Amino acid sequence: MDEQKSQPAYLEGLNKPQKEAVLHIDGPLIVLAGAGSGKTRVITHRIVHIIHQGIAPHNILAVTFTNKAAKEMRERVISLTKQHFSSDRAVIDSYPLVTTFHSLGVRILREFHDTLNLRRHFTIYDRSDSQKAVKQAIEKCDYNPKEFEPRKMLSLISRAKGDAKTVLEFKDAANSYPEQVAGEVWEKYEEILRAEHALDFDDLLAKTLFLLKEHKSIRETLQQRYKYIHIDEFQDTNQVQFSIVKMLCSELQNICVVGDIDQNIYSWRGADIKNVLEFERSFPRVHTVLLEENYRSTGTIIAASNEVIKKNKNRVEKNVFTSNQDGEKIVLYAGMNGHAEADYIAMTAKKLISEGAEPAAIAVLYRTNFQSRALEEAFLTSDVPYQLIGTKFFERKEVKDVLSYLRLALNPGSNADLTRVINEPTRGIGKVTMLKVIEGKENELNAGTAKKVQGFNEIMSDIKNAAETKPLSDTIRFIMSRSGLESKFKEERTEESMERLENLRELVTLASRFNDMDPSDAVEALLENAALQSDQDEIKEKEEENAVRLMTIHAAKGLEFPYVFISGLEQGLFPHERLDDGKIDNEEERRLFYVALTRAEKKVFLTYAHMRTIFGNQRVNVPSEFLNDIPVEYVEQAEPEGIGGGSGYETTVYLD
Repeated sequence: MDEQKSQPAYLEGLNKPQKEAVLHIDGPLIVLAGAGSGKTRVITHRIVHIIHQGIAPHNILAVTFTNKAAKEMRERVISLTKQHFSSDRAVIDSYPLVTTFHSLGVRILREFHDTLNLRRHFTIYDRSDSQKAVKQAIEKCDYNPKEFEPRKMLSLISRAKGDAKTVLEFKDAANSYPEQVAGEVWEKYEEILRAEHALDFDDLLAKTLFLLKEHKSIRETLQQRYKYIHIDEFQDTNQVQFSIVKMLCSELQNICVVGDIDQNIYSWRGADIKNVLEFERSFPRVHTVLLEENYRSTGTIIAASNEVIKKNKNRVEKNVFTSNQDGEKIVLYAGMNGHAEADYIAMTAKKLISEGAEPAAIAVLYRTNFQSRALEEAFLTSDVPYQLIGTKFFERKEVKDVLSYLRLALNPGSNADLTRVINEPTRGIGKVTMLKVIEGKENELNAGTAKKVQGFNEIMSDIKNAAETKPLSDTIRFIMSRSGLESKFKEERTEESMERLENLRELVTLASRFNDMDPSDAVEALLENAALQSDQDEIKEKEEENAVRLMTIHAAKGLEFPYVFISGLEQGLFPHERLDDGKIDNEEERRLFYVALTRAEKKVFLTYAHMRTIFGNQRVNVPSEFLNDIPVEYVEQAEPEGIGGGSGYETTVYLD
């Protein structure tokens, strides 16, 4: 009893395995955490414990995958630190670094930009910027972009960078003609990026790894700085991320990774399940802790999800359990077609809301984006408020235009930004003139055209001055006005132009969050925020909007809702049959279904359609094999009829 009383307050409320993970701070630790088992709680309380042992907060690093997750973890760490060290100014004036992998890469690359001959204000290409540059590279290599699609070429290059390969290693290993072409294109693409003082999304990690590998002094500086390292969602790391982690670890190997193989759902973008399975090989002294108690979901949901995931072979055995009540059964509904399914979901959501549920407490999950269209129609018809997650704020054209003005002002070598805004809004500057400007041949322009270009240059000079001196929100307002975008939208006076103007005003609001920073640092923070935004950050941007969330299961990873609909449970749709080769990765698809089930706290609704129109063709569906993984005692069937009885979920299709 005395021992219980004398323990620090931050250990209270932790279960035995959680406490074991928090207290083990020396040497490598892997925490295998089931869904809803309190892994974020473990990381945040472990950080507080490390500080309690006398370690300076700035020597602690925690890395996760989305801005939203990093923000929430950072806020919890700050709150706990203030709570337990309120009298220690040295602690509360210096916080641990809680960030994402890509933000950490940006931070390191900006600090050591000279080593890579980069400008501090380098441009970060988003996916569309990269595709345009790859298209240019394909053409410069004398290949046809219609034959070698830029999107596919970029995908090959991106995957290779994620596997920590260099362009030379990729070319040497190429064993097909498309790969040989991709190697040539990659080389030309790198030249374009260098000329633009730009890095693409993958470079933020690949170039960081290069710095750590090739420059011992930088590696040792960072190892001294980050003496205690935490990696969240470790199952989602790819090769380059794991290599960075190993490089940042000093000989002490004070590293804690937290993950769940059963939630590895990103192999298509390079996440390597072997990083979890082979962690012990890299860190032989590793201590392992299992977190198996789920605090989120009902007993029924946990029992059903356990039955689903135990069919997978490539996993670490664990038995997730909960002390929560069994709760309601899982509802299964079969619609005659996709529209009937969507109508059922919208009407059921409306009924839940009428019974007292908040709209934001309801999520509708689907396997692929095309499924959202029928759902949106149904929610509009039923007059149920909804928010479609996936159309990122920073990808809207008008927002990208303003950010391009900002980037170009600080990085005049960015031709991608120059071509985007030099004639936006229209200034009478055509493509021929634009090429002459890019090539530095402005002296060849006639007097009238030269005057137009001079006018644009004056705009950019004024924006640069504003960006270096004004609070960031004032700079954004200035760009809207000085560029002519604001007056253009006001003059058009269409519904679309007014919506675009509202989006720019929202950008001003967003920028005001950075007003207390030095203007130059504020610009960097906003541009980094824009480049690294994820689907989940879209929820954060509009979290005051009390609406049902519609999103893919991938976008829902890490989130939780009292009520969850999982739609489109048909063979070929979920589990999903790949369009390129018709194959199904059953283990990953089952993990995805497991993730979807464990987002729910109170109740799950599973739905499918007997017939669905896909790519213009109507097809008759077989219910998903995953439905047979759930024992019948956990399921109740929804009206209307159409689902047969028996031991599984056989279905009868009624045709007119």
